[in-house]
Amino acid sequence: MNPLELVHDKYSYSKRVTRLTELLAENISQGERVLDVGCGDGQLAFLIGQERPDIEVHGIDVQVRENTKIRVAHFDGKRFPYSDNTFDVVMFSDVLHHTSDPRVLLNEAARVGKRAIVLKDHLLDGPFAYSTLRLMDWVGNSRHGVTLPYNYWPKQRWLKTFQSMGLVVRNWKQDLKIYPFWADPIFGRSLHFVARLEINS
Repeated sequence: MNPLELVHDKYSYSKRVTRLTELLAENISQGERVLDVGCGDGQLAFLIGQERPDIEVHGIDVQVRENTKIRVAHFDGKRFPYSDNTFDVVMFSDVLHHTSDPRVLLNEAARVGKRAIVLKDHLLDGPFAYSTLRLMDWVGNSRHGVTLPYNYWPKQRWLKTFQSMGLVVRNWKQDLKIYPFWADPIFGRSLHFVARLEINS
């Protein structure tokens, strides 16, 4: 583990996961059945389930790890192994920028989800956005063998894509405060967003 990874694990990871748990959980309605796509070790999904015992969270990933906090199914990175309308909500937390075309998984989410897509991802807006996001991505993911295409989109591209797919933005939040106070002006800023997108079936 290199020094940057040590700093990330010791000072940022816990704060980030705790805050993301809150932000994502508040975008899930009472009793909804949730699919967490690209859930990794399932830690975030597990914590959301702990905070919201009224909901049910399932996980899928292209790389199923040996020790996961929830049960995780495998998928091929393109098609979810579920029939139409299996879940109420499909959730992506920092997943879509790891794909060459986020629309592929968004389409799958709209197929298997009945109500909404809950999404946390990055925004390629502002000075040094690309270099900052790339550094964060590398520190957080390279050691886990995660694909890193660094495919970040500006806010307007996200919004135009949602509109073209018939996804309606119900909640949108930036300035998430997911890092410690001393790191947030560098790594937080307006580089992140959480949204709930309603699916128009």
